[in-house]
Amino acid sequence: MSRLELHAVTKIVNDQRAAIARWLAHALGALLLAVVALPASAQLTIEITGAGEKRLPIAIVPFAGEGALTASISSIVRADLERSGLFRGIETPVMQPHPTEASNVDYAEWRARLADALVLGSVATRPDGKFEVRFRLFDVVKQGPLGGVAYTLTREQTRATAHRIADYIYEKLTGEKGVFATKIAYVVKRGNVYELQIADADGANGYFVLRSNEPILSPVWSPDGSQLAYVSFEQKKPIVYVHSLRDGRRHVAANFKGSNSAPAWSPDGSTLAVSLSRAGGSQLFLVNPDGSNVRRLTRSNAIDTEPRFSPDGRYIYFTSDRGGSPQIYRMPASGGAVERITFDGDYNVSARVSPDGRHLAFIHRSNGRYQAALLDLETRQVQILTDSARDESPSFAPNGRMILLATVIGGRGVLSAVSADGRVKQRLSVSAGDVREPAWGPFIQ
Repeated sequence: MSRLELHAVTKIVNDQRAAIARWLAHALGALLLAVVALPASAQLTIEITGAGEKRLPIAIVPFAGEGALTASISSIVRADLERSGLFRGIETPVMQPHPTEASNVDYAEWRARLADALVLGSVATRPDGKFEVRFRLFDVVKQGPLGGVAYTLTREQTRATAHRIADYIYEKLTGEKGVFATKIAYVVKRGNVYELQIADADGANGYFVLRSNEPILSPVWSPDGSQLAYVSFEQKKPIVYVHSLRDGRRHVAANFKGSNSAPAWSPDGSTLAVSLSRAGGSQLFLVNPDGSNVRRLTRSNAIDTEPRFSPDGRYIYFTSDRGGSPQIYRMPASGGAVERITFDGDYNVSARVSPDGRHLAFIHRSNGRYQAALLDLETRQVQILTDSARDESPSFAPNGRMILLATVIGGRGVLSAVSADGRVKQRLSVSAGDVREPAWGPFIQ
């Protein structure tokens, strides 16, 4: 098996054979341990390692009555906004009486505290045992309200509601949708066990949807966020599954002779692009999510893998060695002429198109280092986004602002996130275990 063939089967960058060996050495059986959503044994923790140069100072006063909930909504909102790299939380004093969204605002006082924006809120218990959260956002500089919302929630919905509030504030102040209420998927390996996990975008509320003694690779969200497609080795070969997150049921989407790998959803959710070796070398095919209507896309003597649809569904980007080294190409989604996209260096793989279709995130090798890079599809300019050496599996946030990826630090797999301009950096890790194969979910409908 060639080095690119190994990449086609496992979707781990080629020269990371040691990492692959560590993962596969512990695969002791094909027993599927679980296929239902159960609590994860550890949560992702986030460390901010870099922030934007200009951050908007915002004061988020503790919400009156939020002590009745399981967590501080104001603290979660502040953490969300700070994690974006666009905001800087202002320390707020203990105030009596406790201000609420209906309080009169002393703009001069908050301006003196160097705040450009202010959030006031309150939590009240309803007769039915649920809670009502109200908040209002103020522009301190222009001295006026920017809007506010009221939400009804249970205690268990505290974090989800806080993320929605953060999304509202983010959109009001930046003009683009926030992604704090979205989900991420990833694979954690602990000892001999692999877990496909889902968590909030901040790493909290993690749980696993699949646990196996064999590797799980390439999770990818359906456009509506209700399903995951992924590759599992539980039958001693790579098979593509589609897994419903609503009821935990799953079915086989591709189990043909040879390798079945690298699934990708079409924007309308009606089709999967996959890499299959059923006809010999790895080639691209289209298949319905139920496994029917298989159509071949590429017919080359090369290895074609890692397909990804453009957001408008017109093109499929993919990795191929047809030019002698792994590079990124694209072709019409219905088949046709192939166009080479990357030319810098002799190794560029794992293309991911930004939600607006203007940029391509991928893994670029330079001087033996595998780093996340960004290609402007109009100017063809390439920017290296990270300073690490073993990046893999980039995944755009649904607003295109951040890119989630896997890397290796201290011999252990962790997730990291970098902004599309390379300035904001985060690290997400689990205390015990390798974390790989990240996929950022779509906006919550």
